[in-house]
Amino acid sequence: MAPPACAMPCRVPSVYPPTHDFCSQDVLAASLGVGQEVADLTASAMSGTTKFEDALSARLGLMKPSFAAVDRCTKDHPLDFSPGLVELVDALRERGTNVYLVSGGFRLMIEPLAMVLGIPKDRIYANTILFDDNGEYAGFDDMEPTSADRGKPKALGIIKKAVGYGSMVMVGDGATDAQARPPADAFVGYGGVVVRDPVREVADWFVKDFDDMTYVVKNFGKGLNKS
Repeated sequence: MAPPACAMPCRVPSVYPPTHDFCSQDVLAASLGVGQEVADLTASAMSGTTKFEDALSARLGLMKPSFAAVDRCTKDHPLDFSPGLVELVDALRERGTNVYLVSGGFRLMIEPLAMVLGIPKDRIYANTILFDDNGEYAGFDDMEPTSADRGKPKALGIIKKAVGYGSMVMVGDGATDAQARPPADAFVGYGGVVVRDPVREVADWFVKDFDDMTYVVKNFGKGLNKS
């Protein structure tokens, strides 16, 4: 039997204070002069009032980010994780739990984050921005499972079927994360950045920091298989 798995969206490793945010979609949008418009679309998608694929297409259509713009944003806004996240990921890894990053964000921005957390690239499920030969925006890969509404449950289903996980937990702060149960066996809602009532209402467990999760990981389920 495969070891257990934990899937996290990349909004979870958010930043304090916001002015020192890593290069998220909203930060990239602000650097391109369309911050509020994109933030409104992000909020609509996260609350579940707009289909994700419509919001993604609209956000990218507003930003039209070039490769140079994304690269500049990632350099100007280095990573700074929410308190306790690194310790949680380390505790999960030590216990033998495979950690995945499942996000409606962009792979180009998420890979540096995964590198710091020690998560392999093949455990990232995110969207791919396409560029032309001159590095200008040319669309996005709509074959990525996370590029459409209910993309996160689709991604988790792919993972679960491919690896044969006996148990899988989704951790997240948005409506699109809550959609991932099933195939996830449980959903932990995260409110450390913003508390969304629809997320809190459907979560099996709702937390505002990672310390309680780390305590449970370290002190329970020690008999689970190791990878």
